[in-house]
Amino acid sequence: MAKDVEVQEQGGEYSAKDYHDPPPAPLFDPEELTQWSFYRALIAEFIATLLFLYVTVLTIIGYKRQTDATLGGTECDGVGILGIAWAFGGMIFILVYCTAGISGGHINPAVTFGLFLGRKVSLIRALLYMVAQCAGAICGTGLAKGFQKSYYNRYGGGANSVADGYNNGTALGAEIIGTFVLVYTVFSATDPKRNARDSHVPVLAPLPIGFAVFMVHLATIPITGTGINPARSFGAAVIYNKDKIWDDQWIFWVGPIVGAAVAAFYHQYILRAAAIKALGSFRSNA
Repeated sequence: MAKDVEVQEQGGEYSAKDYHDPPPAPLFDPEELTQWSFYRALIAEFIATLLFLYVTVLTIIGYKRQTDATLGGTECDGVGILGIAWAFGGMIFILVYCTAGISGGHINPAVTFGLFLGRKVSLIRALLYMVAQCAGAICGTGLAKGFQKSYYNRYGGGANSVADGYNNGTALGAEIIGTFVLVYTVFSATDPKRNARDSHVPVLAPLPIGFAVFMVHLATIPITGTGINPARSFGAAVIYNKDKIWDDQWIFWVGPIVGAAVAAFYHQYILRAAAIKALGSFRSNA
């Protein structure tokens, strides 16, 4: 277990405080399967992703309906790209706030994968979280289609694909960098070392995560519609089910997975220097 020394100012004087990193999550933890809290977390991830897709897909469809020139709409009508970005970022802020104490508030297989690489969750939890997230995304998009079927089919179902004028390389790069920003923010906002030092950090954690989603959407909506969440892209693809969407689907899995992996490595092994701490601990015990 790695140990740091935190230096804090108290009454004008500096004092040292030992800080111990929490132990890494076990790779396999079969006992989780016997605990109700584990299944409650799966349910929370499923419902949160369902609500996320339902609200955001309907926001996209509503915007396209309001700006449809054939129905008298103009580019100035509707919420615009800014509003869509707010819908995604705002929903993540709300849902992370609501579910963080139950499941950790992942709501995204890329986030779950990054936290697994950082040894924050076990392999069993990571895999079942991803299944719950994808199932929730399919159900949430299905509800959106059920309520507005004609508009859903007419305006593309909120599905992600590479926009005209952009190639697959550009789209993949946008997804990698966008997911890196998100997962890096998740690691930073939930860093236990910062939580130990600053008591307000756990309360504020959903805010920077939601803002990260918002900012990435502003940058990448014109390129890919913004995935950075394989469950979001997969759920919309399953319900909309068009060839173009499936042809581009790999981008919305490979990009987020690579971005999450790089973010996990950067935070854990560069900023937190986990490898150096582990080596130092090994030498001190030798």
